[in-house]
Amino acid sequence: MGHDTQPPEEGEADVPERVSGDEPLLAARVHRPSDLMRLLVGLLAIGLVIAIAAFAHATTSGLEEDINKGAVGAPDVFVKIAGLVSSIAVLLVPVAFAIERLIKRDGLRIADGVLAAVLAHGVTLATDLWVAQAAPGTIQDALTQPQSGGGLTDPVHNYLAPVIAYMTAVGMARRPRWRVSLWVVLLLDAFTMLVAGYTTALSIILTVLIGWTVAYGTLYAVGSPNVRPTGQTLLAGLRRVGFRPVTALRAEGVPDSADSGDRGRRYIVTLEDGPPLDVTVVDREQQAHGFFYRAWRRITLRTITTRRSIVSLRQALEQEALLAYAAIAAGANAPKLIATSELGPDAVMLVYEHIGGRSLDSLDDDEITDELVTSAFRQVRALQSRRIAHRRLTGDAILVDRSGKVILTDLRGGEIAAGDLILRMDIAQLLTTLGLRVGAERAVAAAVGVLGPDTVADCLPLLQPIALSRSTRATLRKLARERSAREREAVLAASEAAKHERELAKAAASVDLKDVPAEKKAGIKAGAKAEKRADKKAEKRALDTALDEAREEDLLAQIRQQVLLIRPQAPVEPVRLERIKPRTLVSLIAGAVAAYFLLSQIARTPLSTISQADWRWVAAAVLFSALSYVAAAMSLLGFVPERVGFWRTVVAQVAGSFVKIVAPAAVGGVALNTRFLQRGGVRPGLAVASVGASQLFGLGAHILLLLSFGYLTGTEKSQSFTPSRTVIAGLLTVAVLVLVVTAIPFMRKFVSTRLRSLFAGVVPRMLDVLQRPMKLATGIGGMLLLTGLFVLCLDASIRAFSHGDQSVSYASVAVVFLAGNALGSAAPTPGGVGAVEGALTFGLVAVGLPLEVATPAVLLYRLLTLWIPVLPGWLCFNWLTKREAL
Repeated sequence: MGHDTQPPEEGEADVPERVSGDEPLLAARVHRPSDLMRLLVGLLAIGLVIAIAAFAHATTSGLEEDINKGAVGAPDVFVKIAGLVSSIAVLLVPVAFAIERLIKRDGLRIADGVLAAVLAHGVTLATDLWVAQAAPGTIQDALTQPQSGGGLTDPVHNYLAPVIAYMTAVGMARRPRWRVSLWVVLLLDAFTMLVAGYTTALSIILTVLIGWTVAYGTLYAVGSPNVRPTGQTLLAGLRRVGFRPVTALRAEGVPDSADSGDRGRRYIVTLEDGPPLDVTVVDREQQAHGFFYRAWRRITLRTITTRRSIVSLRQALEQEALLAYAAIAAGANAPKLIATSELGPDAVMLVYEHIGGRSLDSLDDDEITDELVTSAFRQVRALQSRRIAHRRLTGDAILVDRSGKVILTDLRGGEIAAGDLILRMDIAQLLTTLGLRVGAERAVAAAVGVLGPDTVADCLPLLQPIALSRSTRATLRKLARERSAREREAVLAASEAAKHERELAKAAASVDLKDVPAEKKAGIKAGAKAEKRADKKAEKRALDTALDEAREEDLLAQIRQQVLLIRPQAPVEPVRLERIKPRTLVSLIAGAVAAYFLLSQIARTPLSTISQADWRWVAAAVLFSALSYVAAAMSLLGFVPERVGFWRTVVAQVAGSFVKIVAPAAVGGVALNTRFLQRGGVRPGLAVASVGASQLFGLGAHILLLLSFGYLTGTEKSQSFTPSRTVIAGLLTVAVLVLVVTAIPFMRKFVSTRLRSLFAGVVPRMLDVLQRPMKLATGIGGMLLLTGLFVLCLDASIRAFSHGDQSVSYASVAVVFLAGNALGSAAPTPGGVGAVEGALTFGLVAVGLPLEVATPAVLLYRLLTLWIPVLPGWLCFNWLTKREAL
């Protein structure tokens, strides 16, 4: 199938350097995606059981009563004998299986089982401790039973969970006799404990889930023995279906699509007589690749039929065979399937005639002719004539043989009897794939020539990133970043050139004004001011011209433009394909958790505490909160050399209070300020650089203030809080993280790329600001004032409920605020909801403030700085929008 590796020439079959009877040595252990899936399912099930125990107490109590009533008639002798036998057998069966495995020299698997059992025992002990000391009473009631001698039974059984973890990790499920015997013993043991009143049904279920989950977590962490079929297994399978293979050469050069990791391993097989074969081997673990991506697409996309996330190997085999035969019957060029077979219980193979071509991705640009592009659209037309969708029309799925014929491969993800939407998505994908190589004009011209203008125009609403493959989206994002970098460089170059011209003109026009009369001096100064205004206008025009010349349209926009030249009335409004955006889903989940946390905190705050608040300090907290918007405007304008209205900037900061509640704290404010500066006349690149400079200085000031106040608190005489050690531990932690990031190449590259993109253009912008000391002083002063006002607001909130007898120092409050604010900026929730409240409450308690004072103080502070400003922020946001300031 599609690959670059050519088959061995005749007579080379005996040359060991060129061919091999087996593939390169496989890894002894693999981290199976299926183990990770089972781990996540187990964690979800454990969470569900705990939620049922917490919120369905009546149901669980009724279940326990029904079990107790049914157990009344059971003979006591039978229960005791069954309990004795099961308690002995539940330990003997795993030991007997371990002996059997050791005799067969499978000790490594036994070691995995023992490790899983030890970890499961530790998890059960931690769960018992949590239920006994920290869990709500409803959970304790659902998982325990009162004992006759006093006390409660264990919430989780410390010997059952390790046995289940051991059984799962060693693979007893694959051996029916051992599996049945052990499950019979476990069920008998659980039955006797339930009847005797030593446990509850939810406790048994939770025990089983913990053992099962820990086992798969262990297997995924340490890896499982690699049982994938090798090349020798493939040769044996080919002999069983009538072929006489000589060698099987692994096609190592085959690129794997980013969104189709289950494509299988490819081999080129030479036969004793006849042409070579292309063989694809798919095993169960490869089939699990991409499961989470496919599941996520099914959740987030609507009106799109996708193949099921989990299918059996038999179903995958039948689907690919059906699509291969259907594609050839439709008249498309596709690899001819000549045989299929199973390679044991966990793998299948598909045997195709050898093609021996190159993929579109491997061709040079000058090799992609108009005829080749046209031929690719002809193949898609042939498929769509029988309503067959390919679904993977990327560059590595389009093969070109030696004669120049285009062949469509990788049909496994396609669909039979596809709907119109899926067929139009195929056209949009192929237009984008070919447009990336030959340009929008040539791709659209070929598509219109083969499919017709109406068909091509109908795909415009589907020409959006979400409808394209993952690899194509990644390529488009990369091109967008490169395009943005070129625009930014052009604007900065034009700005530097304009400054250089102004400096030359100023040097040429400079005169000695000492001997010039006063009247002429005034005229010269007025002329200089007029010339300065003219220079600014000229610089702005130069920047606009440079940006217009550097601006490039993205590929999708170019394709739309080419299609609209042919069909001006074509629909271009994108079809809504997303049910929900990832950021929205994360925000909803995080917001729900935060709301639960906030409501629980409010419920714990007595009304008497609120009624006894000192309203003078509440008024002071309100004042400090209001002044913080003035400080925020100063901190922004201090890094903007251009003239921007101060009070309008203050209004924009109030509008940011509304934006914070609908977007993460670290995102909404940056986007709003950037947009505000652009509307205020600042060039887009310079606006981004100004906001980036403000963020960079803010980060530095935040760290310095945190260290400074931490040191100050370390000098205080407080036995309950020793921040000096905290500061040292924090510095050591940061140092270790920096060393880890710099030592691992991919992490170093990831961080450097993100920092470059975030602060690109900041350094030139800072040079502009440094030439205006008053501006810089305003910016730094605004940052310090902003932090000070927030600290004062939090301190006033504390004093409103502490009544003077329970308070902490300003330095301690500052440390708590700075740490909580950092967590809020990193949290994905809007405004850092939940994360900030928890961090501030925990921090205030840590510095010695009672919980009954810390909780209402934090709630008051968050009401004044987050929730109450939402309505004024919404009004300011609409006011600025109507005046086109946002």
